[in-house]
Amino acid sequence: MRRRSFLKSTLLSGLAASVLKSKMVDGAVLKESKGKVLVVSSYNGLRATEKAAQMILNGSDALDAVIAGVNIVENDPDDHSVGYGGLPNEEGVVELDSCVMHGPTHNAGAVAALRNIKNPSKVARLVMERTDHVLLVGEGALKFAKAHGFKEEDLLTDEARKIWLYWKEGLSDKDDWFLPPMDQIPEKYKKWIHTTGTITCLGLDLQGNISGVTTTSGLAFKIPGRVGDSPIIGAGLYVDNEVGACGSTGRGEENLKNLSCYQVVEYMRDGLSPEAACKKVLKRVIDHAKLPELKNSRGYPSFNLRLYALNKNGEFGSASIYGPAEFSVFDGKENKRRPSPFFYEWKYLK
Repeated sequence: MRRRSFLKSTLLSGLAASVLKSKMVDGAVLKESKGKVLVVSSYNGLRATEKAAQMILNGSDALDAVIAGVNIVENDPDDHSVGYGGLPNEEGVVELDSCVMHGPTHNAGAVAALRNIKNPSKVARLVMERTDHVLLVGEGALKFAKAHGFKEEDLLTDEARKIWLYWKEGLSDKDDWFLPPMDQIPEKYKKWIHTTGTITCLGLDLQGNISGVTTTSGLAFKIPGRVGDSPIIGAGLYVDNEVGACGSTGRGEENLKNLSCYQVVEYMRDGLSPEAACKKVLKRVIDHAKLPELKNSRGYPSFNLRLYALNKNGEFGSASIYGPAEFSVFDGKENKRRPSPFFYEWKYLK
């Protein structure tokens, strides 16, 4: 572990210990804790879990905390799967999806195919709080965001544009677009071709309340207007304050067909652990993938999907179709990535 990361982890652990010993943090009186502080996120969410944990330990509601956590990744131009710097649709336009769900009120909000707004998770929250709707899409979502003071900006970074251009140039040998020689294309660009990517973050706060958020730029080079699972309540995210929460990353189409996050929470309601519930749902997704294009030449799934969950008791877990895989967790003591169980090794996806 790098020295800087070690110091951050130590400080976070110290803050957690201080909250357990005292109801006063930074001059703010905290209500009696009803349970364990816990934050769970995807692999790219380690900074999100750190930020969310700091806020929760200082008395924030879980929804405030998890949104602030994912905003770090939404604002990061080097993360090409979320927000600013996310990979565009096939026409070179970045379209973002997000949803939030607040456990104490069982309310939710979402936006889909949102252009020119860097933080779709913040807009999704406003849909929840300031409208009688759950989901706004496309031009309507943009107008709503602008009405609330969000500023339009170009979300396509130069790095993401280059990745998109290499993809476009390599689509066909029968058009007038030509790729440069492959040895002139940096390896870092090649890995992004036809990728999915998302961040989800779930939090259990000092009051024992649960909330979650999922946000993404969606499938790289998708058909304009495509909406995956990330902004759909029950698919990309689901929260039941009496039971737990689940979020997802990976192939949204298969998740949508199975409403995986809702089903994980229902299995936890029936008594399964978060990990066992995630594994059971992924097994069903695999079994339901019957179309020929969803199998590779060896008969294995041609896609990946990952689920992340926590329950009211402060237990957490994850599962992935392919691995090795990891996910990010603040467990009340330390913030780190943990291994996620999986069904098949990555070599079987090829």
